[in-house]
Amino acid sequence: MKKIAAITMVRNDDFYLRKWVEYYSRELGGKEHLYIFYDGLDQQVASFCEGTHACAVEKIGTQVVSAEKGRLKFLSGKAAELLAGGYDLVIGVDADEFVVVDPKLGKTLREYLSGIKVNGSLSALGLDFGQKMGEEPDITEDKPFLNQRHYAQIGTRYTKPSILAAPLIWGSGFHRIKGHNFHIAKDLYLFHFGYFDMKRLEDRFQDKDRLAQGWGKHMKKRSRAIRLVTELKARNFDRWTRWARVAQAIFRPPYALNKPGMLGLKIVVRIPDRFQNIV
Repeated sequence: MKKIAAITMVRNDDFYLRKWVEYYSRELGGKEHLYIFYDGLDQQVASFCEGTHACAVEKIGTQVVSAEKGRLKFLSGKAAELLAGGYDLVIGVDADEFVVVDPKLGKTLREYLSGIKVNGSLSALGLDFGQKMGEEPDITEDKPFLNQRHYAQIGTRYTKPSILAAPLIWGSGFHRIKGHNFHIAKDLYLFHFGYFDMKRLEDRFQDKDRLAQGWGKHMKKRSRAIRLVTELKARNFDRWTRWARVAQAIFRPPYALNKPGMLGLKIVVRIPDRFQNIV
């Protein structure tokens, strides 16, 4: 079995981080394989991080663009250290992102990744979850996310080269590997839950720390996932995710040929019940 680490950086994000620690410790074989960096020495490491490698570091940047570049440079360096220190793979994701193996395979994430060859980096197909207004109530912490949310947009933005097998450099938000192409794995998904609840999104608008960094415009833009899953007809998951893997590998945006494209199509799918207790 491969030795696999997961790393992330957080700020004021314990809601997601609690779920992140629970999920990746289970899927990778223990909390000792999780590396968590709190962005700012004013941050307190949560008690549920006990057993992980969690620490606060000097705050990186004060504005969105500069902070993101600095954050990914920092995390790319940490990933390189982990690979040099004996890890076979390093998964780099935000605290609201979960790399998930299709349950039909009956494998943990570690088992799945141990059974395939990764050349440089590996991407999972991105799914951006929203809240279907009028059908799905406010999210609660006491139930799995996938018991409460059933619709997502197939999103090129979240088809990220999150998994490294070599010391490479992530671009901002883990969205690409500088100077390298990407490969989308079969039966592997990246579930993004950052904007899957209207109430939580509205609360984020009031977060002075984020607003001071210029996140207000970004958060309003990301509320599109809620609008899309509410307004668009949900399509068959297996059929359209299979199509999307092929399409995203072929079509590239002209401004970034090492990122996936999908011709601007907005496809919403309903998540099969087989996923409902995973996250």
